[in-house]
Amino acid sequence: MSEIATTTTARQKRWRTPETNAEIVCQLQQALGIHPIFCTLLAQRGITTFDEARRFFRPEWSHLHDPFLMKDMEKAVARLSAAIQKGEKILLYGDYDVDGTTSIALLYSFLIQHHKNLDYYIPDRYKEGYGVSSEGIWYAHEQGVNLIITLDCGITAINQVKRANELGIAVIICDHHLPEATLPAAVAVLDAKRSDCTYPFKELSGCGVAFKLAQAYVRAQGWNEDQLLELTDFLAVSIACDIVPIVDENRTLAWLGMQQLNRTQRPGLKALIDLSKRPRPLTVSDVVFGLGPMINAAGRLADAHQAVRMLLSGDANIAYDYGRVLETRNKLRKEFDQRIFQEARELFLQDPRWQERKSIVLYQPHWHKGIVGIVASRMVEAFHRPTIILTNSDNKVAGSARSVNGFDIHHAIGQCRDLLLSYGGHAHAAGLSLRPEDFSFFQDRLEAVVTTHIAPETLEPEIEVACDIDLKEITPGFWKILRQFAPFGPGNHNPTFVARSVQDIGYSKLLTGNHLRLCIKQADSTSFLGVAFGRGDDFTKVRTRQPFDLCFNLQENHWNEMTSLQLVVKDMQFGKGVEG
Repeated sequence: MSEIATTTTARQKRWRTPETNAEIVCQLQQALGIHPIFCTLLAQRGITTFDEARRFFRPEWSHLHDPFLMKDMEKAVARLSAAIQKGEKILLYGDYDVDGTTSIALLYSFLIQHHKNLDYYIPDRYKEGYGVSSEGIWYAHEQGVNLIITLDCGITAINQVKRANELGIAVIICDHHLPEATLPAAVAVLDAKRSDCTYPFKELSGCGVAFKLAQAYVRAQGWNEDQLLELTDFLAVSIACDIVPIVDENRTLAWLGMQQLNRTQRPGLKALIDLSKRPRPLTVSDVVFGLGPMINAAGRLADAHQAVRMLLSGDANIAYDYGRVLETRNKLRKEFDQRIFQEARELFLQDPRWQERKSIVLYQPHWHKGIVGIVASRMVEAFHRPTIILTNSDNKVAGSARSVNGFDIHHAIGQCRDLLLSYGGHAHAAGLSLRPEDFSFFQDRLEAVVTTHIAPETLEPEIEVACDIDLKEITPGFWKILRQFAPFGPGNHNPTFVARSVQDIGYSKLLTGNHLRLCIKQADSTSFLGVAFGRGDDFTKVRTRQPFDLCFNLQENHWNEMTSLQLVVKDMQFGKGVEG
């Protein structure tokens, strides 16, 4: 095993079952007439009545919130309408990640049907950095732009919006990140996280906010909203890849969007799906791990405009050409990712106090700026600590932060704001920059903040399990209902079950890459196939045929045009069980 596996994964994971109200489970079972396990899953999601369950299982367009409930939406629609009526030049200014590029693709696809004087701009990750840049404002001025609509950025662009106003350019901000105390002086600031915004759902993606602007415009014109359904394929990609909670309005949009994505006729998305080699119907996981990395690779290693050109392409051959470029960049990104992760791991383990550290803050000037966010995520996975990975950017130290569940990394970074040049983000992920001479001070300060505020149990790896299950209960009918809980994601995770006292039936085997193919059964069940990634070292324990406990998700496996159910193993415990 790798050094990380021997130093970190050897720590026993806690299996935690959330408390569930047995009375509610019983009431749901009487009302719905389905297996008690599904009633438990519903109760764990805060669903307590028949009507709530029906709404959960049958999302529909009417469940979407009124876009005009969002603060400043009337102002935004009025200014957009005026620009379209006057034929003004509109610039869509988006971030360089999946959320930003899909936001541009969605709003451009919508507006181009009604307005031809349209352009888009994405800042260069390395020359301009995150958010609205001075270079972007000057580009808009040179191009004669009258209205800028920021997408997935802009909520902290006070100086840039002021400059745009001085140049006679109006700005509408569409963002979903946390605002500061003072908002930019834009015509309209659309962000449900504004303290004065009463919009009932606060967790839209950036693309989701762009969609609400399009929905509001359609509603203001008195048009049929059916035309917006075709835009939800972009939304599904955004919601999946930006890791926003798939609850409430996001669940409705993701549910509709995944259906649209699986039947999309857009050449760009079709090329992306084909190149990802993911079988249809796609799941959220397929989007996150198959489509998202290729879109992100455009902005991580070069120009994110390439991703937007692919998404908007109307020609299949051109779309494939763009897609192949992204595929190549993604392969290169993986190489950078693996190398930088190994360096970061070794650098952390060289610290004699690494086991005492409650945070990880690492800096190397040669690390690739487009990869540090991915590496931070890998370090969190390996060491289960809030992590910040930094590199050199225009003589500044800049990078990305990722956190463990239950700890707000954005708030923690904010406690060090006097040492920073800039920062932004949300509880689980953030970006920041500082002066090189302040790095060691920041490293120590953040460690002190995390040590003071993080709960000890937050630093312990844990798996939340829904409930125990007997393998004999997993039937085609069971799977048919379980898949209706999808789309899965934050706030609506693919349920993790525990099967007790399973044992190898003699056909489990070790796979290349230190993985396990399990062939197991319980005393009174048929055999089940499972895959345990990275658990090859447990093969000697498995093949003794001694009973052990298994923690897993259910998943369809597609192989040689055959589809079957398999157990995707999250953890195995030999002689231990679940903590209630």
